[in-house]
Amino acid sequence: MSFKFERGKMYRMPTHFGPSLGPRQVPDGRKLDHLNTPNTTSISVSFRSNPEQLEALLPDCFTLGDEPIVTILASEMKNVDWLAGRGYSMIGVSFPAQFSGKKDQVKGEFLCVLFENMCEPIITGREELGFSKVYCEISDPVISDTRAKVSASWQGFQFLDINVGKLRESSIENNGSKVGSNEGTLHYKYMPKTEEWGSADVEYPTFFPASSDHSRVNKYLTGEGELCWNKAQWEDLPTLFNIVNTLASLEVIEYTGASLTYTVGAKNLRKQRILS
Repeated sequence: MSFKFERGKMYRMPTHFGPSLGPRQVPDGRKLDHLNTPNTTSISVSFRSNPEQLEALLPDCFTLGDEPIVTILASEMKNVDWLAGRGYSMIGVSFPAQFSGKKDQVKGEFLCVLFENMCEPIITGREELGFSKVYCEISDPVISDTRAKVSASWQGFQFLDINVGKLRESSIENNGSKVGSNEGTLHYKYMPKTEEWGSADVEYPTFFPASSDHSRVNKYLTGEGELCWNKAQWEDLPTLFNIVNTLASLEVIEYTGASLTYTVGAKNLRKQRILS
């Protein structure tokens, strides 16, 4: 008897071994509440940039938001429930955008790329949610009383240093790194079509509402941030150099905020939806 799909179950390739495991489907029908895990340490730096450069990164279904503020957020997560207590790290690059469709009118942060250092969250996030995820190595954060630092590289080529100095404990209500109305996170899902090279099999905007974020802040510090990019040749980063060089070329008019945040809990990404 040949393999058949189980109704209501989630699948990814290879499908013929049965329903896939991941953050939205764990064994024995267990439910993940996202309330007490993971434990996350995040380093964030924001800067005002050139609106024209940011508009060039937006799919044509989006328009630029109120302020051209770019945020680089590096997060180290430990005790991730769907990884049975293991962890991984990520670095996201986002800026305000908005979507005005026939049904949906949404303002949020457009996540133009998310670097991660583990294949499982990359595969599940790209295929199931439509996140623009790619792989790189991410260092453990180096944190002292007044400084925090994290770096990103690929096979020995270090392309980004994120530095925050003069750290001091603060209140999250005073955070000025996000400007305007942020209703959630905007993404653009794209999957190429086999054989018809250059054509899309799947192509549409997706959205995660901020109200489904269950993370709680345990400690929040602000400081002065700086980003140090190292532009690459194709030989240095064969699949990433265009991404890295574009981000490195974004004009930094002024740094607008930097922080070190300790949180517990996570986002319920089952709330991710298609915009129309």
